[in-house]
Amino acid sequence: MENIWGILVIVIVCPLLGALPLISWITYILSGKNLKDVGTGNISVSAAFYHGGQLIGTLSVISEALKGIAAVSLSQYLIPSQPALQIVALICLVLGRYITTKGAGITNVVWGILAYDPLVGALVTLFAVLGLIITRSKETIKLAVLAVFPVVVSILYSQEPARIIAATILSGLIAWIYQQIPDDLNLPVQTAASGTQPVMEYLAGESVIMSLNDELDPEIVGTKAANLSQIKRWGYSVPKGWVLPPHEDPRALIEYLQPSPLSPLVVRSSAIGEDTETASAAGQYQSILNVTNAEELREAIAQVRESYHHPVAVKYRNDRHVKEASMSVLIQQQVQSIYSGVAFSRDPISQQGEATIIEAMNGSATQVVSGKMTPEEYRVVVVGDKKLSCSEFTGNGKIPPALIKQVAYIARGLEKRYRGIPQDVEWSYDGQVFWVLQTRPITTLLPIWTRKIAAEVIPGIIHPLTWSINCPLTCGVWAEFFSLVLGEKTSSLNFGNMATLHYSQAYFNATLLGEIFLAMGLPPESLEFLTRGGSISKPPLNSTLSNLPGLTKLLKRELDLEKDFKWDYRQVFIPELTKLSNIVIEELSAEQLLTRVDIILELLKKGTYYSILAPLSAAIRQMILGISQEAIDHSVTPEMASLRSLQILALETKEILNTHNYEIEPENIFSHLAEIPEGRKIITEFNELIEDYGYLSQVGTDIAVPTWKEKPEMVQQLFIQIIQNNEIKSLNDVGEKRSMIQRRVDLKGRVTEVYSRLLAELRWTFLALENIWLKSGIFTQTNDIFFLEIEEIRDLVVQEHRLDFASREQLLDNILDKIEHRRSQYLQDSQIKVIPTIVYGNNPPSPVIPTINPSESVLRGIPASQGKIQGRVKILRNLQAATNIDKNTILVVPYTDSGWAPMLVQAGGIIAESGGKLSHGAIIAREYGIPAVMDIKDATYILEDGQQVTIDGSLGIVELAKLN
Repeated sequence: MENIWGILVIVIVCPLLGALPLISWITYILSGKNLKDVGTGNISVSAAFYHGGQLIGTLSVISEALKGIAAVSLSQYLIPSQPALQIVALICLVLGRYITTKGAGITNVVWGILAYDPLVGALVTLFAVLGLIITRSKETIKLAVLAVFPVVVSILYSQEPARIIAATILSGLIAWIYQQIPDDLNLPVQTAASGTQPVMEYLAGESVIMSLNDELDPEIVGTKAANLSQIKRWGYSVPKGWVLPPHEDPRALIEYLQPSPLSPLVVRSSAIGEDTETASAAGQYQSILNVTNAEELREAIAQVRESYHHPVAVKYRNDRHVKEASMSVLIQQQVQSIYSGVAFSRDPISQQGEATIIEAMNGSATQVVSGKMTPEEYRVVVVGDKKLSCSEFTGNGKIPPALIKQVAYIARGLEKRYRGIPQDVEWSYDGQVFWVLQTRPITTLLPIWTRKIAAEVIPGIIHPLTWSINCPLTCGVWAEFFSLVLGEKTSSLNFGNMATLHYSQAYFNATLLGEIFLAMGLPPESLEFLTRGGSISKPPLNSTLSNLPGLTKLLKRELDLEKDFKWDYRQVFIPELTKLSNIVIEELSAEQLLTRVDIILELLKKGTYYSILAPLSAAIRQMILGISQEAIDHSVTPEMASLRSLQILALETKEILNTHNYEIEPENIFSHLAEIPEGRKIITEFNELIEDYGYLSQVGTDIAVPTWKEKPEMVQQLFIQIIQNNEIKSLNDVGEKRSMIQRRVDLKGRVTEVYSRLLAELRWTFLALENIWLKSGIFTQTNDIFFLEIEEIRDLVVQEHRLDFASREQLLDNILDKIEHRRSQYLQDSQIKVIPTIVYGNNPPSPVIPTINPSESVLRGIPASQGKIQGRVKILRNLQAATNIDKNTILVVPYTDSGWAPMLVQAGGIIAESGGKLSHGAIIAREYGIPAVMDIKDATYILEDGQQVTIDGSLGIVELAKLN
């Protein structure tokens, strides 16, 4: 029992000891430098030496040595009979150190080994010292711990496998950590603290010349050089190049390169902060071509360095808040170009679509970017994911189209490599090879806005009032989740920019989400997954470990979700909803209605938290357990429950009408029912159903959309269609297959009901307030209130009776002007037939109508419900247009929401422009065995009413037949 407690103490105390940032404190106290903000950002002994000098480095060594000795001593004291546990203590120490400070822990281990076993420690130290003297390389010290330590332990303690295994794991752990982190001692000698430069020069031996073959750090050599070294390692053709870091003496490099007329060089800038996502610095710094001798190279290097301090460049950095840094110089072999130019992986003018724009001409690429000559322009529409192809080519010139297409594929491939961020690519072709001379983000196309997910969460055209409420609620909850995991890493992120409206439609900021993904250590293709629905790989282990404390907190939230919701449901939601429903809102004053709004908004904060976490929880559990969508029962959700009730009532109604020999004519059904007692009972039950599910609407998250309670005739129409349908199906029986995650799915259904009820109460409260203002003459027509934002409504309530006549009239004029302007914009946006899934930049122009390829016979989307069916297309852009739907109808819709359920089940197949396997339409389709395909881009535009199509819900494809 004592051993168990001892192990527990070791496992808890040693990581905490490793996490203690003594080096950071020592450096900050003695030098004022925060190691997180300089160099590599690691808090390590090497960083302390490099940035702080010998004294700080020495004190850091002592502090880390004491940590290693303390960890081993603790283990010796608690469990002296188990020597292997002393190595385990060092493992725990190193893990704690790496996770919190990104240090490798080599100093901890060296001194810990000495305390653990003086003989082993002496042999390892002897090897390290001799190796350092002979090789003059700090790598020898690493090698001593990584290789010699486990070998010595194996020799001395060959009969104790536990020691050998522990020593091997410790060495392997340190080796892995060294693969994950950069070392500050690899930074340029010239920028180190003066006291450590002699030691670093000794360790460096001869001057090392950086080249594009090396893995370069953009914080040291600039993004331009680092990008070129990166894409060179990816396999792109990049001219040979060498990098001169800031402040480094160029003589060794000049002597090494020996330029000549037969091998001319190009000298280019690679400033820190150049070619980034926030500042391209295009044309701000000097580039010099045709350098043919050593003297020219020396002068060119000096000119490029001096261009960093040019007044125009300084002003550029100040205007864009780029911090002052330094200039590296990039020197490359000059390509003898036949054709060259610039390629934009996305159209910087339209800011949307799949077109790549290429400017090209004979000769050097410098002529294109200089603006002194007019290049040929080409537009290539690139389609495909893994295999790229050209669906449209525009442009006439001397350059062969095949070469231009190849440039387009290169540009799009680089965009994909850079997480979907549009790229500005400078290229050259020498008759045999396409050379990439530069790639950088197109800053004017950032951020990237995506309707993926957003089109599902809040679809359709959105009113200002809805957005002013939904956006802060949704972004606030996501910010809470991200901050919980990342902690201080989110301090520089602006979650207020997470979402916006373009064309009165919701878009999420994919660029910001990409930054969050990177901070969380998620795979680099996560942004591509968000914007284009690809697949993502598993996150690297080191990122998971570094975010383990935050992920643990989030996991606890997920585990407590059902318990927390049940408590809030009983203690908060139900009591408050009951109070709200029992108040006659028509009797309330404007001030009382505003108070009611505030109460509902407070409840919606909690509701939004559950409405986001519950579906995530259900989806993640389903994915982990590998349970298919068909094995889950969604009958608890409001849309399924309401549909079940409508169907049961429809069956009863059909029997009654048949018994009395009434013909089932749409316009007469309710009048026939009113003539007989059984029919009047049906009407009463129908009205009760409307009362129970009156909070549902065409778009459940949009309070500007009328509810079933307000427009029961819409539900009557759907009810009649169900009666007319000769085949009324029951819900599928999923048996016991769903039990593993069913409670989470049921929880999601209850959350949806609560959230929808709150939004309905909020809508009805605003309508009551609008009615007051219509009577007083503040508003001129219904729905005016939905064109104001929540804070504007709040101000109007507060100020209406406090202002004098003139001020009040001015206030009302301003309000009416805003309403008129926004209504006009809303109506204009409502006429847009095709909304782009992705737009680039903050001010996109009018949407570009997509080109329909007449030879395209197959559309691909997300498989949502199994089955294959052929039928005729019916385009349905809103719920009110639902008529004449039967099992030969393939409904094509922009999105699906809870209120669409009764109409969707009448169709033989469903095609949706947005949504995935967990969307309302997909759930309904699976429950009723209706083939469905989601995420068919621009389907309501590409397809036409009456067109014959075949949909395969298992493969996610739609096969088109030609129109007659």
